[in-house]
Amino acid sequence: MRDPESTEPLPGVSFVMPVLNERAYLEHAVSSVLAQDLDVPAELVLALGPSTDGTTDLAQRLAAADDRIRLVDNPAAHIPVGLNAAIRASRYATVIRVDAHSELAPGYAALALETLDRTGAANVGGVMHAEGRTPFQKAVARLYNSPVGLGGGAYHGGAHEGEAESAYLGVMRRVVLDEVGLFDESIRRGEDWELNLRIRQAGHRVWFDPRLSVTYWPRESWLRLARQFRATGAWRGELVRRFGRRNGLRYFAPPALVLLVGLAVVIGALQLTGVLTGIPSMIASAVYLPLAAYVLLVIAVAVAPGGGGIRQRLWTLLVLPTMHVSWGLGFLGGVLKGAGDTVDASRLGTRNTPLP
Repeated sequence: MRDPESTEPLPGVSFVMPVLNERAYLEHAVSSVLAQDLDVPAELVLALGPSTDGTTDLAQRLAAADDRIRLVDNPAAHIPVGLNAAIRASRYATVIRVDAHSELAPGYAALALETLDRTGAANVGGVMHAEGRTPFQKAVARLYNSPVGLGGGAYHGGAHEGEAESAYLGVMRRVVLDEVGLFDESIRRGEDWELNLRIRQAGHRVWFDPRLSVTYWPRESWLRLARQFRATGAWRGELVRRFGRRNGLRYFAPPALVLLVGLAVVIGALQLTGVLTGIPSMIASAVYLPLAAYVLLVIAVAVAPGGGGIRQRLWTLLVLPTMHVSWGLGFLGGVLKGAGDTVDASRLGTRNTPLP
């Protein structure tokens, strides 16, 4: 244990994982952490939200079976609150964030520590490689791994190592986290981006290493996906309110699509009712061109090689616009009125896709 009078964390690795309603995924995520081969001491701190699907009981059984697992409470159920609780309870000098919906590749932690030492960075991240089990989840995963789906962030398939804007999950130096003040608990989504902004503003580097890979399991139903993306978009809108153009241009594409759809609906209604005719109508019809191009893009993605079976391809036709429109609607609401107490409601249910 760390001396309570000491401000220096002990050499070693603390994995931290916020958990809420993840019974079908938790054991696999925990196993991928405990299987990491390290030459330094390690622990896994689970921040337990008020789950309703038996996740807490499972976490307690896992902790009873392995003394490397420690539990802390996260009654607020919010991710940054849980992460901070786990970090404050941790003992070691390197903090590795893990998601209960993810699985670390073998050797992930050792390679990340090597990259931290080699680059001198404060935070290191790698590739989020999405996987699916059902046709729907496979369609979502394919779009997660595509720049068309999530906008081309480095951790969604980048191949070149170097400095980055943010890091997926993150392998972080505890002293830097203490310096910048941990996660901002007023931010419900995008908390990692905001933390990395403060890390960079403090003069430290955030680093992307494509050799680091984490398997991520997306949401298992259309409604859960739509809720997740609406909440994520709302918080990105909130971050734009707070930080303006520090947000990348790619974040503005989905709201632009939503605005185009809205404008097209209005123009179409005016044309059908005869309010808009003649040359003005012809000029206004130009709004349909980018929307037609978008429809063709969706179809092209669905029929492209690697799209899977017919059910997965059909789901792609629905999933891609769902991701963009839900995110865009959330973003516009977040920009106009703030995210408020918006949460990712997709995490609050009890349905999960059973593991094979």
